[in-house]
Amino acid sequence: MNLPRYPGLDDTRAFFRQGYAYMGNRCRALGSDAFRTRIMLRDVVCMMGEDAARQFYDGAHFTRQGAMPSLTLHLLQDRGSVQSLDGAVHRHRKALFLELLRGKPVGEIGDMLSERWRASLPDWRRQGHIVLHDAMTRLLCETICAWAGVPIADRALTKRTREMTAMIDAAGTVGPRSWRALLLRRRAEQWARDALAVARVRPAEAIPLSRLAHFREPDGALLDLDIAAVELLNLIRPTVAVARFITVSALALHEHPDAAAWLAQDPAAHTPAFVDEVRRFYPFFPVIGGRVRSPFRWREHDFSNGDWVLLGLHATNHDARIWGDPERFRADRFVGRPSSGFDMVPQGAGEHARDHRCPGEWFTIELVGRALTALRETSYCLPKQQLDVPLNRFPTLPRSGVIIDLS
Repeated sequence: MNLPRYPGLDDTRAFFRQGYAYMGNRCRALGSDAFRTRIMLRDVVCMMGEDAARQFYDGAHFTRQGAMPSLTLHLLQDRGSVQSLDGAVHRHRKALFLELLRGKPVGEIGDMLSERWRASLPDWRRQGHIVLHDAMTRLLCETICAWAGVPIADRALTKRTREMTAMIDAAGTVGPRSWRALLLRRRAEQWARDALAVARVRPAEAIPLSRLAHFREPDGALLDLDIAAVELLNLIRPTVAVARFITVSALALHEHPDAAAWLAQDPAAHTPAFVDEVRRFYPFFPVIGGRVRSPFRWREHDFSNGDWVLLGLHATNHDARIWGDPERFRADRFVGRPSSGFDMVPQGAGEHARDHRCPGEWFTIELVGRALTALRETSYCLPKQQLDVPLNRFPTLPRSGVIIDLS
């Protein structure tokens, strides 16, 4: 049968009111894993599930260009970034990110975070308590900047942390918060351009800052300095965003004592599965958008050039057909469970080298695992606070940011 259309003139209010639950709710109500509607007065097809992710990430039929609101694009990616490219040009640029973000660098970034956590503990204990999310954004910003070859400290670190956090926090908003974040992004871009300009006149080095400064496009030309600055931020900002996964990892340890006990039985063996369940269970970004660039037929529906499509990331991670009991946090769910590449999609689906799946996924898994280990080795408690996670805020967090008492 053709894709059903959800009744009504426009579904924008429902999308923002229901938030992460929107796509799953609509699909269940219609008995379909895809439907047509209007959001922001534009026709759109909403899809969820493993088969939908496989179609969306087939590498042939979709482009990211023109697929997200302008403000969101500028805050999270900006024009000319690797995420906005397609085909051979995308693969050429993506190869640099894959080289930088997998293999040996994964362990190195993990070691750097662990060292900085240990160095920060005495100060945290003197304070008595910290807001975990705030502490992690600063710690991750310091770590990733040092790793990239642009170490910063004190006032500069505070500025960079504020800029990266604002970009992430305002990505799903419209109004003063997003306008302020855009201004802060422009300041961050200037800082990145200055650092790259200095690196460009120096001999090439193996550090990421120098690799970006000296990177050449397929035609042999140096990467435009403005775009190189965007890509430097695309290394730093998503790493700072990992603070959200770390924050909800602490929430998982608190809210699911059976899972925490299971983790403690064999931390080395159980941590990867625990991290994956955190990434599946807790909301990160709700959807990813695409525009059809090559017509195709799917589920007896004809998709034409330019059609707007939203793939539900959170909805797919909570698809009962895949996960059985998706609303239950099961720390052992991923033990011995191979992934198809299209079932677990918090950071995209498909192949990292060919498709638009986030190349920072290995960093994310490593950093969350290191933070989990550090949390388990740190003596702390959670005082009474607002730990609920609102589902109508993009991206979301526990309301309190998870306050931990170290006194």
